[in-house]
Amino acid sequence: MAGELDLVKQLREKTGAGYADCQKALKDSKGNIEKAVEILRKKGISVALKKTGRTAKEGSVGSYVHLGGKIGVLVEVNCETDFVSKNEDFKNFVKEIAMQIAATSPKYIKIEDVPEKVLKKEKEILKEGIKGKPAGVVDKIVDGKLQKFYQDVCLLEQPSIRDGNLKVKGLLTNIVLKIGENILIKRFIRFRVGEEV
Repeated sequence: MAGELDLVKQLREKTGAGYADCQKALKDSKGNIEKAVEILRKKGISVALKKTGRTAKEGSVGSYVHLGGKIGVLVEVNCETDFVSKNEDFKNFVKEIAMQIAATSPKYIKIEDVPEKVLKKEKEILKEGIKGKPAGVVDKIVDGKLQKFYQDVCLLEQPSIRDGNLKVKGLLTNIVLKIGENILIKRFIRFRVGEEV
């Protein structure tokens, strides 16, 4: 019994998941911690998706200034309760997002935010560079190159500056799972001294 409790405790510390979820994941993985983490991560993604429909009207505005005052970012991140907005993990997440924006200069938060006009123009540019191939092949190549475009311009599609194996949307999913509330990156603005508006 004590061994099972120790395993549950270890798993909770690793994942931030609830006691019952950890217990079930350990049972399903026959006591293998690594497999249990994987089970919880897969389950967690669906749990996080369920939370995204909930209203997030609390939160905070975070800021980050870099390069001796040459680059500055303001970002609004929302959560469901005022209590969570004061949570240390939430505050660290807001700061990390501000730093990400300062470092990578995204233009939009998510793919759906890219205006149709911008997307159409990007597709035209990409098609121009691969003329002479069959239409089906061109479309596949353009789709592949669009993923790179989204990584450049959409915050949630970018690799995290702290962990290149994880996209920013993965960081968002992780904090939603850890805190247990819907969290939403609402808006941001990035300033660079001398940059055209």
